[in-house]
Amino acid sequence: MKTILITGSVGLVGSACVKLFKNKGWDVIGIDNNARSKNLGTPSKNIELELDFTQPQQVFDLFQAHTFDAIIHAGGQASHDWSNDHVLEDFVTNAMGTVHLLEATRQFCPNAVFVYVSTDKVYGENMDNQLLEEKKTRYSPNPAMVKRGWGEDLGLDFAGHRSPFGCSKVSADIYAQEYAHTFGLKTGIFRPGCITGKNHEGAELHGFLAHIAKCIRTGKVYKIFGFKGKQVRDQIHADDLANAFWYFIQNPRKGEVYNIGGGPERSISVLEALKLIEKETGKMAEYLIFPERPGDRVWDVHDISKFRSHYPGWEYQYSLKDIIKDVCSKEL
Repeated sequence: MKTILITGSVGLVGSACVKLFKNKGWDVIGIDNNARSKNLGTPSKNIELELDFTQPQQVFDLFQAHTFDAIIHAGGQASHDWSNDHVLEDFVTNAMGTVHLLEATRQFCPNAVFVYVSTDKVYGENMDNQLLEEKKTRYSPNPAMVKRGWGEDLGLDFAGHRSPFGCSKVSADIYAQEYAHTFGLKTGIFRPGCITGKNHEGAELHGFLAHIAKCIRTGKVYKIFGFKGKQVRDQIHADDLANAFWYFIQNPRKGEVYNIGGGPERSISVLEALKLIEKETGKMAEYLIFPERPGDRVWDVHDISKFRSHYPGWEYQYSLKDIIKDVCSKEL
């Protein structure tokens, strides 16, 4: 039986990976420390194995006790706003914690496949597009060359408005690449944007689709931050993302970087999300519009053609309609 380590195992992505790999017959060891609950005030979860990967000895002891065939590093600090007030903690978690895991992999299981869940925030304002056309419910890109989404060729240099969170994720992202180039590790780096699903604990400043659904279902006022609510994000269900990791682990390509998201077909503006969730729940939304947050993006859609060309067997299981239905089915 193969064994996989999944960090952030009670989070949205980690829990989807735990479920998938258990169903595939793997022995799954999941670690977490409920940091999201502590940092963002979301509900705490039951943890099978509580471990802090910012503590190198805890990591090395774990790797000495188990032989891993694969590692999915889905744990980390995920909030821009929290990182602004906790720069050191953010860096230690996202950058140093990732290096601890990479180094433990190199020392104890160098043949394992290592999947790092990065973020599209590594691109900073390089992902901003000034050529946007304002339409009734959303902004759309013009010219057509970017309508399919942003690709991996954007580059990371000279990009402001990343936040300390984006900077710490850049560092970990580059380390994951370098461990492939220098040490030969089978690393894969995935850069998603909005990941969602009914297990998502959306918060006011993180995870807008799940948070909209929660606000509408509970009668809470939803806060829109800027752009008249016409800002666009593509959505990928956590199960589809976990399945992408499965495909990579079966046939890893060392040091590859993939933008991964829902693509144009699963893109949605805040205004559009409000209407679709109103229709799904039968309840009316209440919302107020506030000024935009510094560095926030107007249009954030991923071009996943590189990943699909490398792994043509992978397909989405969730349409945008399926995603809306799923996030609205979460128990409150």
